[in-house]
Amino acid sequence: MENIKDKLEKISPYLNERQRRIVYAAEAEQLGRGGKTKICKMTGMSRPTLNQGSLELLSSKESRFDIKRIRKEGAGRKKITDDYPDLRYALESLVEPLSRGDPESPLRWTIKSTRVLSDELSRKGYKVCKSLVATLLVEMGYSLQSNKKTIEGNQHPDRNAQFEHINTIAQEYMKEMSPVISVDTKKKENVGNYKNDGQEYRPKKTPREVLGHDFCDTKAVPFGIYDIANDDGFVNVGTNYDTSAFAVHSIEQWWSLTGKNRYPQAKRLLITADGGGSNGYRRRLWKSELQRFANESGLEITVCHFPPGTSKWNKIEHRLFSRITLNWRGIPLEDYETVIQLIGATKTKTGLTVKCQLDKKQYKKGIVIPDEQFRKIKLSKDDFHGEWNYTIKPIIDS
Repeated sequence: MENIKDKLEKISPYLNERQRRIVYAAEAEQLGRGGKTKICKMTGMSRPTLNQGSLELLSSKESRFDIKRIRKEGAGRKKITDDYPDLRYALESLVEPLSRGDPESPLRWTIKSTRVLSDELSRKGYKVCKSLVATLLVEMGYSLQSNKKTIEGNQHPDRNAQFEHINTIAQEYMKEMSPVISVDTKKKENVGNYKNDGQEYRPKKTPREVLGHDFCDTKAVPFGIYDIANDDGFVNVGTNYDTSAFAVHSIEQWWSLTGKNRYPQAKRLLITADGGGSNGYRRRLWKSELQRFANESGLEITVCHFPPGTSKWNKIEHRLFSRITLNWRGIPLEDYETVIQLIGATKTKTGLTVKCQLDKKQYKKGIVIPDEQFRKIKLSKDDFHGEWNYTIKPIIDS
C-alpha cells in the first residue's frame, strides 16, 4: 500500500482532475474488494468523485463522456454575462460615453480605472468586481494605451521646402570647407545632490541617495555648438540666464577655441538653429550680438532657422544632446565640475568628441534693442522666407 501511495503522490501534480480520478479508479480496481475505500483514505479523494472515475474508466467509445473535456458540458459556475446579458454594452457605454450610452456619464471626465468602472457598474445594478471588468475589457478588445503623437497639427506650408533650402546651403558651405554648425540650448539642469533620470550599474541594493525634493537655485545652462561636418561638439555651460547674448558668446567661444583653427581660410559661417528661444528668429538681441561677432571675427554669418514645431530635426538634438544625456544618466550633477567632466567625457564609436567649459559671466535679462540700433545691423534677407534665412555681414570701420 505504501508503494501505491508513494506512486500516486508523485504523479498527481501532473494530472488534471479528470485524469486524477480515472487513475485513482484504476488503482482501486487493481486492489479488488474494498479498493475504493482504501484509495479514498489514502488520497483524500471523495467517494462520489472516485465513482465518477470508475464510470469514465469503464466507458466505451460510444460513451456519453467526452474524452476532450475535464467536466461534463454545462458544469461549473455560470458566466456573469448570463445573469447580465447587457453587461458588455453597459461597460462600453462607460468606457466610451461619447459614442455609446449617456453622454452625461459621470465617468466622462474621470480616470477610467477598473475599480472606478466596477463601482459605477455596481451603482447601476451590476454586481461585478474590478478583476471581472478587466477581463471583460480584454475580451471586448480594449487594452491600456498611452497617447501617441501622430497628428502634426497645422504644418507650415513651406516646411519641407525650408528643410530642402537648409540642406542645399549646408552642402554648399561644406563643399567649400566653410563651417556649418547646429546650435541650441539644452534644458537647464539642477546642480547639487538631486535625482538625475536614468539608471547606472552599482552593487546590489546600494542606490545613490539623493535629496527628496528638486527645489534648486543653482542651475547649469548648457549651450551647445555641433560641427556637422566633423562630428564635433562644444558646450558652453552658463550659470545664470539663457539669453541671446549668452548664445552668441557661446558661439564666439567655439570659434575662438576650435573653429578658427579648424577653418583658417573660412570667410563665412552657416548657423542652423531652432526658431525660438535665445536664438529665435524674432530676437533683436540675437541679431545684434551676431553683428558684433561678425565685426570682431570678420565672418559673414548666415542663419537658417527650422520651421516652427520642428526642433527635433535640429542635428544637435540627436547627435550631441542625446549622447550627453545617456552619458550622465543616473548620476547626480553635484557641482559644476561634475557637469563639465561628464559632458567632456561624452564620446561615440562613430567618432564624436565634445569639449566643454564653464561660463561664469553674468548675463542680464530684458535687454531691449532700440529701432535706431537695430537698423544699423547689416542684415540682408534671403528671397525665400527672409524671416528664417538671413545673412549678417561685418561692418568694417573706415
